[in-house]
Amino acid sequence: MSWKVPRMWEGEDVWIIGGGSSVAEQFEIPYEVVQSVKNRTSPMSVYSDYMKAIHNKHVIAINVAYKIGDWIDMVFWGDVNFWLWYQNEICNWLGLKVTCHHTAANQRWVKFIEKDKEHPWGISTRPDRVSWNTNSGTAAISVAAWAGAARIFLLGFDMNLGVDKKMHFHDVYQRGKIEEEKDVMKWVSVFERQLRGFAFVKQDAQKMGIEIINVNPKSAITEFPRVALSNIL
Repeated sequence: MSWKVPRMWEGEDVWIIGGGSSVAEQFEIPYEVVQSVKNRTSPMSVYSDYMKAIHNKHVIAINVAYKIGDWIDMVFWGDVNFWLWYQNEICNWLGLKVTCHHTAANQRWVKFIEKDKEHPWGISTRPDRVSWNTNSGTAAISVAAWAGAARIFLLGFDMNLGVDKKMHFHDVYQRGKIEEEKDVMKWVSVFERQLRGFAFVKQDAQKMGIEIINVNPKSAITEFPRVALSNIL
């Protein structure tokens, strides 16, 4: 079902949870808990108690991050594989389901927003479009902006492999530890492509009067202030 983002969070903070491994680090989730999720002996929801500081915030989860808790307002995705793997699960999830991938456009319980072909980089100039920027996390910034966010906090927007050479705070995609040089170089290339959009996002956010804060001092994204969660909350 085609959707125009309503001004539902006017003048408020919006948090976007990406997939980077820094999510666990910023919330000081114990190593053994993180490993139990990565080993699939614990569900992702065990992270929820450690993330109580944002339970009362407006939160957009990217892809499988919605599994952390039912306090999350929205799941957003632009990747076809996520839809193919999780459509039956998210059908019963109570939050908003929003996508910019056409494969789910005809589902009445999914809010569909087209990719902005005239403004593919940055933040879309229309509330019924998203600037894709080559990845779901950056595309979701358009949704947060048009929802009325005054400040947008980016969680898990690492754009690097981190100290443990892991891609995510979970391992549902089974990528594990990336050590082979050819695999490392592959992901460096992916990150370089994804990083391109943030200069445009910064320009558009400034025009819209939106502040964006990157909650990871080690993130490869340099366009926004990089701060530790402990300095915000």
